[in-house]
This record gives sequence, C-alpha cells and structure tokens, in this order.
Amino acid sequence: VADTGFLSLCAHGRVTGLAVQAGAALSHVTAVCGGRTLRKGSRCLGLAGEQLSRYLQRLLLDSPREPSVLQALTKTALTRLKEQCCYVSLDYEGDLREGASHRPARFQTPDGHWITLGKERFCCPEPLFQPELLHHSCPGLHQLAGQSLRTVPDHARRHMLGNIVLSGGSSLFPGFPERMCLELNFLLRGAGVHVEVLANPGRGTAAWAGGSMAASLTSFQHAWMSKGEYQEHGAEYVHTKF
Repeated sequence: VADTGFLSLCAHGRVTGLAVQAGAALSHVTAVCGGRTLRKGSRCLGLAGEQLSRYLQRLLLDSPREPSVLQALTKTALTRLKEQCCYVSLDYEGDLREGASHRPARFQTPDGHWITLGKERFCCPEPLFQPELLHHSCPGLHQLAGQSLRTVPDHARRHMLGNIVLSGGSSLFPGFPERMCLELNFLLRGAGVHVEVLANPGRGTAAWAGGSMAASLTSFQHAWMSKGEYQEHGAEYVHTKF
C-alpha cells in the first residue's frame, strides 16, 4: 500500500514535490517531502472524470441537437467523446463571450451518428477549476494546490514549486497543464517565484508506473510482501509484515 501522490512523483524521478492528481472518481493534491507524505498538505476534490462525463452529457442534452442520439450514448462512448473532443480553456469567460466562434469538433457514435460539439468542448472540464458549476462549494483544484503549498515548511516550499507534477486521466485534457500553471502563478504572484508544472505524456497511469519503479528498487524490498509470503501465510500476513 502506497500513496498515489508519492508514486506519481516517483514516475517523474522525484521524491519531493506536489502531486496534482485528477482521476476518474476523485482529484487529489498531495505534498511529499523526501518520500514522506505531508498530511497537512493533502487536499481532496470530490469531482473528477466520472462527474465531468455526466456534465458533458447534460450540456449536450441542453443544446438544440437530436436528444435521442445523445440519450443513447453509452458510458464508454461518452468517455471517448470527452477524451477526443474536450479541452481546458485558458480564458473560460472570454471563450464563453465569443459565442459561435469556437472551433467545433465532430464525433461519430458507435451506431454511426455524428455529434457536433461547440462550447461544450471547453465547458466540460471547467468544473475542475470552478467546482461551483456542478454546485460544489469546495475550491478548484488549483486553489487546493495553492493551499497545500502554503502548509509546506518555508525551507522546502521553493524546491517543491519546481516539482509540481500532474497525474491521472483527467489531467490529459489539452490545455490542462497550461491552465494549472497559469492559475498557480497568479495565486502565488508576489512570492518572487515562477511555478513550473511537469506534465509527462504518460501521466494518465503515472501512479502505476511509479509503483512499478518503486517496487523494483533494492532499497524498498523490505517494504513489500512477496507473492511467496502471500501464498504461504495468506492476506492476514500483511498485519504481521507491517
């Protein structure tokens, strides 16, 4: 058992940093210093990919399109539509004001129908930064990251600002890294630092990759229960081992 924020940092070759994770069910911010998770620096946003998929469907149903086609979309098709067509806006309010000038995108459903998306493309992931759009009262993911950074001891904060890593499938939206970087630099203006956000192309499965890397290190072998131990003692052995 390991913290996914720590494992996401491992996938980027780091043991100190801030992991901003946006997955399917939840989004997290985790501060890690020297391989140790800082509890005061952990934040959770109960909003992620699954809620965004439902929000996208609602946005499409509210638009003047063929409702029967949209209602027939399976969860898998809706997820694929979201992944292929949606992006994070760097100026949400400005893009909304532009109205019909956004670049539309077309998506073919499994049964051969075509769906055209307009502003839904950038409206769909916006609740990650503005949860109030889905009637959540909590701060956005960037604000949670800012809160987390403020809990970190001063001597470690500057190093952590250069090691902010993204992970999780919902962080793969085009524009997500740039928006996160933009928002964090705005929140931390006046601090005399420039925030850099690290967005590895394989960040969708960063926690799994980090787990694989950590498990292969000789220095961590004492921390794992082997397959042989599991087969000999069963699952209860975890209480003896740890």
